[in-house]
Amino acid sequence: MSEERRAAVPVAAPGASPDAPHPGGLERSGPTGGSRAPRPLLLAAALCLLVLLCLLSIAVGSRQIPLDQVLGALTGPHDTQVGRIVWDVRVPRTLLGVLAGSALGLAGAVMQALTRNPLADPGLLGVSAGAAFALMLAVGVMGMTSLYGYVWFAFAGALAASVVVYAVGGLGRGGQTPVKLALAGIAVTFMLESVTRGVSLVDPQVLNRYRYWASGSLAGQETTTILQVTPFLAGGAVLAVSLAPALNNLALGDDVAAALGRRLRRVRMLGALSVMLLTGAAVAVAGPIVFIGLVVPHAVRAFSGPDQRWLLPLTALLAPCLLLAADIAGRVVARPQEIDVGIVAAFLGAPFFIALIRRRRLAEL
Repeated sequence: MSEERRAAVPVAAPGASPDAPHPGGLERSGPTGGSRAPRPLLLAAALCLLVLLCLLSIAVGSRQIPLDQVLGALTGPHDTQVGRIVWDVRVPRTLLGVLAGSALGLAGAVMQALTRNPLADPGLLGVSAGAAFALMLAVGVMGMTSLYGYVWFAFAGALAASVVVYAVGGLGRGGQTPVKLALAGIAVTFMLESVTRGVSLVDPQVLNRYRYWASGSLAGQETTTILQVTPFLAGGAVLAVSLAPALNNLALGDDVAAALGRRLRRVRMLGALSVMLLTGAAVAVAGPIVFIGLVVPHAVRAFSGPDQRWLLPLTALLAPCLLLAADIAGRVVARPQEIDVGIVAAFLGAPFFIALIRRRRLAEL
């Protein structure tokens, strides 16, 4: 924390519970003194918005189908042409958008809390690129076709890329800073993409898969594949949410968190594990999609405050809203063709990233 914010945080009372929000920071109103919206109401509104966007994702596509036919396909037989489009294409695509969006949003929120870095995002810090690179090696070089075979490579690639980025970002004077980590992540991402492109040129089949991984897409996955990756995403999500009280303590600084009984190494290892599971599994089925984990936690923090016990569930609900909205836009604006959701998400998130870079107080959250 900056000196101004550290001085503004009262010292925790002796014997305070480590799970309790720290005084004066997590439960207070916004910086202007106005009251925030009730958090249960925010959760209910986020859930309603997610349900609405799921229905829109099923009803709207690159092919125009009357709404009554879509509703009839949802409630009627599946063997009609409209029924096959709805159940074999749009429903799996929507389900994947919900799972991948929640995973990327939670991963970004946990990374920001662990590092107190407002620019932390799986796509920006090279985690997604590492997972995609390892997947290309597993599928293209080793010939793996089963998700249970190559998803472990995604986890290993995500972890290795994270280690490299944080090592490079800590070099030089001043150690790690948000901008240095972001630059290191961008450099590692470009390096991995270049190597992956070189490997893909050797085999046309690998090239086709690389095009999918490079852009990020919710199309083309079967329901069985999505169900196979769901346990990894669920495990990472449960682990991330369970770390919320510890992440609240970390916001006070390492010394205070340790005084409150937190084992910092254990918290960071579990946080890294959750990010690895969430990012690796999401990239395995949707490809590297950037900015979802950057934009949504910041937007949620503005409405709910920094308490991770509320921020993480809200992010898990609102991140897929952004991803589904981007996917719907990509299907509509280029009819009868489609724009991959990764491209639309980058188009929406890039201005937000530039605005964060230009902020004066960017040292830490």
